[in-house]
Amino acid sequence: MNKVFPLAVLAFAILAFATLLLVILPAAQIRTVEPAQGLEPYTAVEERGRQQYVELGCYYCHSQQPRSPEQAPDLQRGWGRPTTPADYVYDDPHVLGTMRTGPDLMNIGARMPSQGWHLTHLYQPRAIEESSIMPAYPFLFEIKQNPDEDDVVVPVPAEYAPADGARVVARQSALDLTAYLLSLDRTYPAKDRELRDLGFDGAEAR
Repeated sequence: MNKVFPLAVLAFAILAFATLLLVILPAAQIRTVEPAQGLEPYTAVEERGRQQYVELGCYYCHSQQPRSPEQAPDLQRGWGRPTTPADYVYDDPHVLGTMRTGPDLMNIGARMPSQGWHLTHLYQPRAIEESSIMPAYPFLFEIKQNPDEDDVVVPVPAEYAPADGARVVARQSALDLTAYLLSLDRTYPAKDRELRDLGFDGAEAR
């Protein structure tokens, strides 16, 4: 009986220390991070597109975290400088991803700024890259013989185009997702101090 109380106190102390170190202090750090200069909150359309991104599971195959040269040649791949905590202030929850079956998408809006490119890619990735293993998302679109004046018609190569001269038209869900992808642009300069904290020479990103 005399040994139970000290053991209970020791176990509680270890748990309290671990909670402080791994939960409370990191949370306090995150709360003090200010948005990066040049980063804007998501619009309502972009936020809906972000939800589409999550629901479709895009983060299973795509990351959103370019890494430092010591970890991966992401800068040479054209994926941008290493990201810092300030780049994710408006991401709740974050979609950093855990795999790279496809390329990192943190700066896809800067690399591919065309709405038409993204819509075609979502409708049929093989129309953009013949060897792509990305699934197509035809349910984000509809086929119309006579699109309305305000419809967004998707440019589709002849081999993937509907029969009988019909056109592929983007549904609002496709437009929302595309707006979110176009918003992924973290090419503004990061603070040198933040980059140095990540072990990266900020001059390399300029």
